[in-house]
Amino acid sequence: MRELESVEKRVASRYVFRGKILNVRVDTVVMPDGREGTREVVEYAGAVAILAVTEAGEVIMVRQYRYPVGRPLLEIPAGKVEEGEDPLACARRELREETGYEAAKWEKLLTFYSTPGFTSEKMHLFLATSLKPGRQTPDTDEFVEVELLPWPKALAKVRKGEICDAKSIVGLLFAQYLGIMD
Repeated sequence: MRELESVEKRVASRYVFRGKILNVRVDTVVMPDGREGTREVVEYAGAVAILAVTEAGEVIMVRQYRYPVGRPLLEIPAGKVEEGEDPLACARRELREETGYEAAKWEKLLTFYSTPGFTSEKMHLFLATSLKPGRQTPDTDEFVEVELLPWPKALAKVRKGEICDAKSIVGLLFAQYLGIMD
């Protein structure tokens, strides 16, 4: 494998879209070999994902329709970090809004880029335990159903492709790797 000689350098940039939750820009870059290239970048403030586990060993999941893929997906709770918001504060807020649950114990497990080939989105994964149920307060444009899955059933759904979004797969498999749910 050839070692990278240098990084790409941006020489021009223009926004082609500015939206409520993301921006899209097209950059002209000089590549390590001196040629120019184009990079399309989706700017996104970042997000949190929460692996919330009950005392009974159930994973709190949410099912919601995802317009870009045209179907409902079963996912761990997650949401966008607001400008200037601390990721843990965001995780607490998102868990409460989407599921109604509040957690007494929080642990940051991992930070990762969701899809670095085209977006700047950085995802912060948290483990939430010592849960207390409450009332959901989703955003006005969110329609979320809460499902509690026993740990083995959640992992089986990953293997069968029934849980198929990256943050949920990362969260569940990383927790398995760490031995959190053994």
